[in-house]
Amino acid sequence: MKKIGFLSFGHWTPSPHSQTRSAADSLLQAIDLAVAAEELGADGAYFRVHHFARQHGSPFPLLAAIGARTSRIEIGTGVIDMRYENPMYMAEDAGAADLISGGRLQLGISRGSPEQVIDGWRHFGYRPAEGKTDADMARAHTEVLLEVLKGEGFAEPNPNPMFGNPPGLLRIEPYSEGLRERIWWGSGSDATAVWAAELGMNLQSSTLKYDESGEPLHVQQRKQIEAYREAWRAAGHEREPRVSVSRSVFALVDDRDRAYFGRERDSKDHVGYLDADTRAVFGRTYAAEPDVLVKRLAEDEAIAAADTLLLTVPNQLGVDYNAHVVESILTHVAPELGWR
Repeated sequence: MKKIGFLSFGHWTPSPHSQTRSAADSLLQAIDLAVAAEELGADGAYFRVHHFARQHGSPFPLLAAIGARTSRIEIGTGVIDMRYENPMYMAEDAGAADLISGGRLQLGISRGSPEQVIDGWRHFGYRPAEGKTDADMARAHTEVLLEVLKGEGFAEPNPNPMFGNPPGLLRIEPYSEGLRERIWWGSGSDATAVWAAELGMNLQSSTLKYDESGEPLHVQQRKQIEAYREAWRAAGHEREPRVSVSRSVFALVDDRDRAYFGRERDSKDHVGYLDADTRAVFGRTYAAEPDVLVKRLAEDEAIAAADTLLLTVPNQLGVDYNAHVVESILTHVAPELGWR
């Protein structure tokens, strides 16, 4: 059995060819798609966060709204760039969204990816400490967030407060029990996957990864997952961790599917550069008739190793079509692979 959700980047553009032409369209359609996905039996609604872009930049109002409109589906991010985050304020926002949803928040965070502007986190008031990198800063913010989410008091109360305080040191409120175990780290390398395991975070592995061996993406990711789980066991954590991988998967079952994605039938992994020094392998798009798709997905070693599959969706094609994309996988593909 495997949990299956969707991952939306929330793109919008004022183009007549897009069904998502404004930020309002993107947000409202995201809510509608999450509701539809829950009705179809999907397990998760996840959203990518990018700043200075025509995408989702402020996830917590969206997650809270989805939490209020749904009752079962997991809601999450994949991922929030921690270089931009105040971990204290983030803990408040995340706690509120989790309580509204009844404890269904799955919060994916990471060091982030190349952004729309140069060092965008500086405009948010953040700078790495002396001798540290922006990646170091993201991990430092993460460690503060994880500590705060334990729910332990740390702030000295005012002896003359406006409102009465509980005894002892005060913690961030609202506090949501169990959220600390539902934090995921979006890892692009084997080393950061191991670091995430040591800190007790779940693992998200995307449709790209640093190219550390020259092997296909799914093989590198499978090895990354194995290294993560080995580090988890060595750290002595009591619970079982969760692992997700993201894939672009389209079952070609009607003329719309063939028109949009038929040309991707022979898609392959490709290699590119995230920056001048970082070589990455980008995963293929899986697009084929269901019987062919089942055979190809069965060969993906990373999907087999993960407990959760996130389907990237082309959100600008509209809610109805994206619900169809999710339904096609749940109906025609997942049962044949034993995922349902």
